Amino acid sequence: MSQDIKDVMNIRDVKIKDLTANPAPLGLMGFGMTTVLLNIHNAGFYPMDAMILSMGFFYGGIAQVIAGLMEWKKGNTFGTTAFTSYGLFWLSLVGINLLPKIDNYTALKPASIAFAAYLFMWGLFTLYMFVATLKGSRALQVVFLALAILFFLLAAGNYLGSASILKIAGYEGIFTGLAAFYTAMGQVLNESYGRKIIPL
Repeated sequence: MSQDIKDVMNIRDVKIKDLTANPAPLGLMGFGMTTVLLNIHNAGFYPMDAMILSMGFFYGGIAQVIAGLMEWKKGNTFGTTAFTSYGLFWLSLVGINLLPKIDNYTALKPASIAFAAYLFMWGLFTLYMFVATLKGSRALQVVFLALAILFFLLAAGNYLGSASILKIAGYEGIFTGLAAFYTAMGQVLNESYGRKIIPL
């Protein structure tokens, strides 16, 4: 047996370099842009329409699920859980808005208390995810804390039937979406230039 073959047979550890792209900016942009557009509506500037629902379905929903699957490939449990979950949140939100508009399904429109419970549970989930970000960047901490506050404001506004709270939530949601947008662009630009262009 040649020495080369013996050397190959004696290899115990193989290191594999991950050459795949960072999927986090895709997920953060899908979340951020869609959140800004929805919350401009919540702040009272325009009605719910096909633009918001389409962004929710395609960019907020499908793009984030794709980002979550890419994070799974990279072995990132946090990224997988966050992006896949929030992608499915957007898809479920589109379903909640569209299903009651179909003939014979109008009775499926959730009551305010049921919708408040839905939003509260997403707030609770986000609060736990925020705790996980304490090991990450400051920018990501801001995104998740702001998102938890947004969900709780939306839950309170729907539970109490308060237009004022929902309007406040709209402005807070615009901030949340822009924070995610900033974080995504920071990751893209810092990687592109190979140095810190945007502090995270």
